[in-house]
Amino acid sequence: MKKVAIVTVAGLALGLAACNKNEAANNTANETAVENNAETDVNAATNDTAAADAALNAAGNDVNAAGNAVENASNTVENATH
Repeated sequence: MKKVAIVTVAGLALGLAACNKNEAANNTANETAVENNAETDVNAATNDTAAADAALNAAGNDVNAAGNAVENASNTVENATH
């Protein structure tokens, strides 16, 4: 009976030790998770900015091409009238 009591007490002690909270470790883990999420958000925002910049550059190129087409058409009309 003593052995059963000792094993029971040891088991309960281990269970209690496992349930104890380690606040420092939990706080560190939470801070790390927050930092990782913030870094992910910053990276996503940077990627979005780069995509918007590329789209703006493409639109600018399209405007330049349209301007060139108008100029070429104007030159064609001018050449045809001379």
